[in-house]
Amino acid sequence: MREQIIQLLRDEVAWAGSLLIMPGVRAETAPRTRHGTTEMEQLHLGIRECRACPLGITRKHMVFGEGNPEALVMFVGEGPGAVEDETGRPFVGPAGELLTKIIGAMGLTREDVFIANIVKCRPPGNRDPHPEEIAACIGYLHAQIDAISPKVIVTLGRIASQTLLGDATPIGRLRGAFREYRGIAVMPTYHPSYLLQNPSKKRDVWEDIKKVMDVLGLPLQHA
Repeated sequence: MREQIIQLLRDEVAWAGSLLIMPGVRAETAPRTRHGTTEMEQLHLGIRECRACPLGITRKHMVFGEGNPEALVMFVGEGPGAVEDETGRPFVGPAGELLTKIIGAMGLTREDVFIANIVKCRPPGNRDPHPEEIAACIGYLHAQIDAISPKVIVTLGRIASQTLLGDATPIGRLRGAFREYRGIAVMPTYHPSYLLQNPSKKRDVWEDIKKVMDVLGLPLQHA
């Protein structure tokens, strides 16, 4: 599906004639992937105009994702909430503030990682995305992962973890051990919004994150 999406969008990018830059990255300093930023630019353009499911009609802003297109670690959540829908940026509400703190505890910033979601448009009322909505959107995430080629993916919460891994095991049993997606290490863990309601689970998430840090070679003294 990724190849079909990229092929369909190439003509649109050539016609548009303008460089699309990831949010927060200046054009003259935008990092290049080994294939250039072309794939991400094409994806951004395609998702911006996407109406493949009803979420594309009800959204205010498409939330493509943001960060370093050469990131070693990628965080994948479920979908945009109300604040994200207003701003067009991922994880900027209360759960996003907690995710930013987790990233900071790793000794990194949001500019060092890439943050995305299973679906790019907000489900009304912050409900779970429906299976048909996930099916319509998941190819974009697969293409983002292929373009970034991270060393580790951290899936945040039940829907992100079960969808990417194709495993219906409850998140409480999925988390804590590395899984694999197309040769990439995946660490499932709890969603930050769940941690806001269940602070006692923060220790579990930190144990998961320490395993990610070990794979990335990050020093633990940042804890």
